[in-house]
Amino acid sequence: MTNKINQIKNYSILVINSTDNSFGFGYRKDNDSKSDELFIKKFDNDLCNNLINDLNKFISKENLRKINKLSVSVGPANFNASRLIVVLARTISQQINCPLDSFSSFEIMAKRIASKNNIFINKKSFWIYKKLKRKGVIAGKYEICHNEKNPSNLVIRETILPKFVKELDSKELFFEAIYDDKEDLKELLDLSNKNLLNANIDSWQKVLPLYPISPIN
Repeated sequence: MTNKINQIKNYSILVINSTDNSFGFGYRKDNDSKSDELFIKKFDNDLCNNLINDLNKFISKENLRKINKLSVSVGPANFNASRLIVVLARTISQQINCPLDSFSSFEIMAKRIASKNNIFINKKSFWIYKKLKRKGVIAGKYEICHNEKNPSNLVIRETILPKFVKELDSKELFFEAIYDDKEDLKELLDLSNKNLLNANIDSWQKVLPLYPISPIN
């Protein structure tokens, strides 16, 4: 599989992302970030129908059929939006027989948060958290696996998937989740592209929305 992927000269990837109040699509060709095309839109009253309509406007059916890799964010973010974009991504993946992988919203923003806060110590770990309206937080843990004191070279691994915790340990390093429509889409494209080149291929059947607490809580 690795040799087959590395021999692909003309390939494209599509990513779908959502935050607390927006969704977006990203498209890249041939491992070239200069080819990136982004679409970002705030939520409206009919997200379900507009999500599909906006995708049809963003990418042609011909280019959609040529997609070699599809990636989607699974949350924690707006639960309904996460659920809808995961359903859309799974459907596309199944219909065009395209591999699909997923990333948590916190993993997507982890590199940006680490760079902003100058976390360049090798093996340094930190938490990203999101406050809940009631007591407790949703938090995930991240570790810097490689760095050359250059933000663009940071490699960060998600060691604990975002989950519900009553409170954070004051002895640990933690930062509040901050969504960024454009930067998160670009990072999702980078993560997707990296997985494609490394032949990390996953089935759509394994991709589910991430929401550590029940929607009715």
